[in-house]
Formats: sequence, C-alpha cells, structure tokens
Amino acid sequence: MDRREILRLSAVAGASGALTLGAVSFADAAPAAGGSGRRDSDEGSGVRSDGRPDGSEQTRTVTGHLPAGAPDFVYLPVKIPHGVREIAVAYRYDKPAVPQGTPGNACDIGIFDERGTELGGAGFRGWSGGARTEFFLRADDATPGYLPGPVNAGTWHIALGPYTVAPQGLTYEVTITLRYGPPGHTPAPVYPPERARGRGRAWYRGDNHLHSVYSDGKRTPAEIAALARAAGLDFITTSEHNTTSAHRAWDGLWGDDLLVLTGEEVTTRNGHVVAMGTDPGVFIDWRYRARDNVFGKYARAIRRAGGLVIPAHPHATCIGCNWKFGLDDADAVEVWNGPYTPDDEVTLAEWDNTLVAHTRGGAAWLPAVGHSDAHRDPDVVGLPQTVVLADDLSRRAVQDGIRAGRVWIAESSKIDLAFSVTGVRGEHAGIGERLEVPRTSKVTARLKISGAPGCTVFFVTDQGTLYTTPLPPSGAGTVSWRTTPDHAAYIRAEVRHPADTPGLPGPMAALTNPVFLGGGRN
Repeated sequence: MDRREILRLSAVAGASGALTLGAVSFADAAPAAGGSGRRDSDEGSGVRSDGRPDGSEQTRTVTGHLPAGAPDFVYLPVKIPHGVREIAVAYRYDKPAVPQGTPGNACDIGIFDERGTELGGAGFRGWSGGARTEFFLRADDATPGYLPGPVNAGTWHIALGPYTVAPQGLTYEVTITLRYGPPGHTPAPVYPPERARGRGRAWYRGDNHLHSVYSDGKRTPAEIAALARAAGLDFITTSEHNTTSAHRAWDGLWGDDLLVLTGEEVTTRNGHVVAMGTDPGVFIDWRYRARDNVFGKYARAIRRAGGLVIPAHPHATCIGCNWKFGLDDADAVEVWNGPYTPDDEVTLAEWDNTLVAHTRGGAAWLPAVGHSDAHRDPDVVGLPQTVVLADDLSRRAVQDGIRAGRVWIAESSKIDLAFSVTGVRGEHAGIGERLEVPRTSKVTARLKISGAPGCTVFFVTDQGTLYTTPLPPSGAGTVSWRTTPDHAAYIRAEVRHPADTPGLPGPMAALTNPVFLGGGRN
C-alpha cells in the first residue's frame, strides 16, 4: 500500500481493525493528500458571509489501493467546512479476474459524520453496503440507506468495507462533492405505531426479515406492505442491513390490519442477526467479529432498545453469513429462511440439539422462527411466516409470544394447524408449554392441520422421529400419537412435502416448536 496514503493504522474499539487514510480537505483547490482533487466552478446565486456563493460546489477525487488481507474497514476522513448544504459521494473499484474458487473484489460503503466512528456512537449517518455506487445526504433528504440531517462542519469519515479482496488487491476511487447553500430543515420522522387493532388473544402471522430499497432490496416499502397483506400477514418487521433509515419510510402503509415493527439486520463478517422490534431510530453497530468477544454487548443493546436477538440463516452459504457468535445471547433462532433448503435442514438439526440439552437441565430453550428474507422478485413475502400466539397485535405482545415459544412456522397462510399434548386426566399443554405429568403416564400428541396436500406428518422427539403418517389427499386431517415422558422428553411436529433430493428429507411445509413433557423447568 502507498505509504503516503496511510495516516495511521488503528484499532477501532472492539473491532477487528481499521485503517484511517489521509484526510481530504476542501479548504482550497489543491489536491488532497493520498489522491487527486479538483474544484468545480464556484458559480451560484448569492454570496455567503464566508465569501462562497450559494449554489456553488467543490469536488475531490481520491484513489488508492488495498492489498489482500486489508482491514475490515477503511476510513477516509473528509474535512467539511462551514456552509455545506449537501454532501454527495460516488465510488468505484476494480474487479480483476481471479482464479476459480477465489473470491473477487467486493467493497461496501457508508458514512459517519463529525461525531466520529466510535463503535455504537452517534456518528452513524448511513450505509448502503454494496447495493449502491453513489449517495447523498442533506438536511431534508438522503439516499435510501442514509439519514437526512445537517451537514455540520468537522471531520466526517467515508467508510469503505472491503468485504472480499482479490489476490491482486483492490483499487478504488472515491469522489466527494460538497454543495453550498442554506442548511435546510430536517422534518421530524414519522414512525409506525406499536399496536394494531388485532383480534385479542389469537394466532398472528408475521414476517420479521424483509429488505427494501433502503438496503439491498429492490422493492419499495409500499410494495412490501401490499405483498404482506396479500400473503395474509398481520405484522412485519423492516430489517435493513446495518441501517435504520427505513424506520421513517412506512408512513401511511400500516393500518388496523397490519402492524409494522422497526428493526435492523445487523450484518457482521461472522453472521447476521435480526434485531426484531427495536425502538425506532435506534442503530445497532455491526463492525466486529466473533473473535472480538463483544457480541454480548450489542445483544444487550438490542434488548435495551426493546428488540429481540434472532440469529438469521445461521448456516447460509454466502461469505460472512455463517453464525459464529454462538446462541447464548439469542432470544430465538431463524431455522427457516426463504424457500426451504439444505442449510435450513442443518440449522433445524442444530436447533433440535439445543432442545435436547435443555431437557438435561441446561439453559432455557431457544424458540424457532422462520422468515422470508425477501429482497426482490421472485422472492415471496411470507415464505415462510412465523405464527405467534399473542395477547394482542402489538410489539410487546408479539415479542412475548416469540420469547415464550408460542410459535409455529408455515410456508404460507394456506396452512393452518393446531398442536397440543394431553394427559389421561385432561392435562393439556400447547406449543411452547410443558405438560406436567408423571414420567410413566400416557400422553397423546395431536396435530390438526389443513392446507397441506401431498404432505406427511412427522412427530419428532429427543430420540428423533418416532411417528410418521401421510395426510389425506386433501391435505387436511388430525393425527394422533401416544407416548410417555419416559419415552419422549418433548414432542414437536413437522409437515413435509415429498422428497425432491435423494438422501434428504422433503422440503418443509410447516413445523412447530415443542411441547415439553414431565416435570422441570421450561
């Protein structure tokens, strides 16, 4: 790397490391250190007290090269003078050919304002990852993914995130344009309400992992709201990658029939976590790895903001998507992400093992949820959907239902089911509950289902699958099975389509959280 371009190599508190480049200055027309620069003509209407005409602009272009093994984050300081109305940034980088099986160049981008780049600090102003090549922000508006607000004087930082770097390295070019004029006014954000009308205590359907144009999705919030209603959903969560900018984008899209929760998909280099139902406008940082041993701090930050900690697609095959932080700090786990695939099967098996650990007197058990992670056509909003028994249709009630495990998952609203276990004296427990009966007492598991033609029901226990039966051709029926707590520490139900890959179980149509049997902690 060009030594002239490096100001210092510093560790960002708790982060894997960050490189800070030489600062770009707009004090005069001279090129900035570490790159080339130019200033467009200062033509405009009116002259400010600082001598710069309103409507004028300045541009600097900085180039550089990052070697393979570059830090996770590279900060380019930009000294912003007084009188700036808008900052605009464009960037590009090379994509040389790489050997087969070797990741090529991919570089994310975002920005922090004069308040700094401290982890979890107040300086965050936006992130678009690799979804955009340019962005702007000013007091009254900003590119989706970025937060409108004043462009105050001070040192801002453009953040580059070299996600993967080719063996040849990554050559980048960043162009910064400042536009001068009156600062403008930032409108107060309008956030979704925390409650919809609902039906009292009932089963509510939701999808808590969705992306729009405010991160790397292609759909607008209006399009997502329409698709959610068409899918029969009662609630959704906006969960953009590493930004809260969409929290203010749902004005007029919620209603008595649709609860919109705010959140974030915290997208680290060692896995993604859905911060579900956090307070509007609360940003959760993502600039750390598992080896930094700080995830617990950010899990607590999610909970302080009123959210749930839900690891997303723990065994997804994309780079950086595998969950490496463990499950001790989680409130639930996403075992089904989008169309059911082998990586979901791996996650399901891993989650089932945690249930077995719980029956041995281990930690509190972790409920399973499922979400679509829909980004664009043909992704299906509500495939799958988390169905929650909640006291009403509100943020707190839905979260309480998930936290308690009163949840089942379905591929669509066409599927309806009820699952419970009863004892010989009328004892009863539903999904997420415990049936307190003697260990040798007979119990009956019963699944009533509709909307699953061609599917087979599986009753799964701590010993594995102990009962299987096909549904009638209509896909509707009631399946019962008898056992004892001695024989099964818990029972949960799966409903699967016929297998379409040799050696693998059939794709999931629906599954439930367990009913635990016998005495002990739930």
